[in-house]
Amino acid sequence: MWILPLVGYAGAIIGFCFLTLAIASGLYYLSELVEEHSVIAKRLLTRLIYTVVIIQAALWIIDGFPFWATLLGISSHIVYLGNMRRFPYVKLSDPLFVLSCLLVLVNHYVWFRHFSQTQSRAYQRTSYYDRIDAPSFTMIASYFGLCVWLVPFALFVSLSAGDNVLPTMGTEPSHGGLDGKAKPQGMVKAVVDQIRGAIGQIAGTSGGGRP
Repeated sequence: MWILPLVGYAGAIIGFCFLTLAIASGLYYLSELVEEHSVIAKRLLTRLIYTVVIIQAALWIIDGFPFWATLLGISSHIVYLGNMRRFPYVKLSDPLFVLSCLLVLVNHYVWFRHFSQTQSRAYQRTSYYDRIDAPSFTMIASYFGLCVWLVPFALFVSLSAGDNVLPTMGTEPSHGGLDGKAKPQGMVKAVVDQIRGAIGQIAGTSGGGRP
């Protein structure tokens, strides 16, 4: 077979492009929704952080999760909670924000290593009838989604980019109100707008300067 594999590759590429556009559209809509209801979003995010901390403490006490990894996860969410003090505004050079970004990566590495070692120990059995007490893929994916990625992802979508956070490309600064104050813009929305503006400039340049 020669044609069918090419059709499969083309379908995979097109499907990936559509999936990327769907995710970007969803994030853009969520960012706009948070802009309109920032007070409710702050309340929900704060309660979400407390809920994740309680879940991690329960997993350590009841399910015997490792103490130091659990302490790292709880401490990380306390740092995430510190970003709520000026919600929804964020300054990319803020040490607390930079520390939050680093903790996301550290948490992912620590828990990925923990679950990998747990799987390896569980399958090192001496007999076929030995019981394998290891979390399933669904459990591991759910833990990563809820206890590792959910709060940082929600913060990234909810935080707004202030003036001069992202460079503008051929656009003038917009002012949202009559009082001269600029309306806060979500980080995801700002990134999407910058990418869309860059693509528009490239398309305009390649089209011989036509709009």
